[in-house]
Amino acid sequence: MWTEKWPASAKLNLMLRIVGQRADGYHLLQTVFQFIDLCDWITFHPVYDGVVRLLNPIPGVPEQDDLTVKAANLLKSITGCESGVCIEVEKNLPMGGGLGGGSSDAATVLVVLNKLWDLNLSQEKLIELGLSLGADVPVFIYGLSAWAEGVGEKLEQITPDEQWVVVVKPDCHVNTKEIFSFKNLTRNSKSIKIDDFMAGQHKNDCLDVVSQQYTVVKNALLALSEYSEARLTGTGACVFAQFESKELAYNAYKSLELKGWRVYLAKGLNISPLYAKLNSKFIS
Repeated sequence: MWTEKWPASAKLNLMLRIVGQRADGYHLLQTVFQFIDLCDWITFHPVYDGVVRLLNPIPGVPEQDDLTVKAANLLKSITGCESGVCIEVEKNLPMGGGLGGGSSDAATVLVVLNKLWDLNLSQEKLIELGLSLGADVPVFIYGLSAWAEGVGEKLEQITPDEQWVVVVKPDCHVNTKEIFSFKNLTRNSKSIKIDDFMAGQHKNDCLDVVSQQYTVVKNALLALSEYSEARLTGTGACVFAQFESKELAYNAYKSLELKGWRVYLAKGLNISPLYAKLNSKFIS
């Protein structure tokens, strides 16, 4: 399994409600995660000095601060594993877009190295480790589209339609901590049930604040809404719309591309590409 490419897919928040706030400041959420077939790709190269390193560190980011390195070192510290690894990341997902790229990369490291190093940690333990790295990491370890509550760690499988999606990445980086700090952010939405979401309740409580603070996100929403209902994923900056057919999605994709937007065409998936590959490799 070494030197193979392993997917770290993007996610969309199909809905995001803020239903409260804990004493420590963390916000209590209800959200729906679904994967799309846009991926970073991660390759693991064995090394024999027990060190975790990156093949191509991100300029300006200390190697030990990279989430993939943190994930691998966390596995080593928890299990006492003495193995080393060189991690090669092919970065395709935009940073700061709300697609979960860094969290997905970290999850792929935890899940795959757990296999390659024969650590045999349970999925529940990996999710616990993942949460210590970031609130979005657990769903990528879970590997299934999910209804999520708490800070995003309480997960229940859900199966929304796997529709074609157009994603627009505005030319900005939205600061999630900044968005959650605004006084006028909605923090008291009424909790809903899964059936309510499936019936069409899919608002994002961060939308108004993000649109007010980032004009380019507002413009992207307006541009995409010409073709289908445009929504914000997470705190953005990416916006997306779902389509009933690949043809409709492709037409919107090409039109927005011609207008100069950075745009992606993707398919919604209820099983992550990582787990689809794992199942093909490890389950007969």
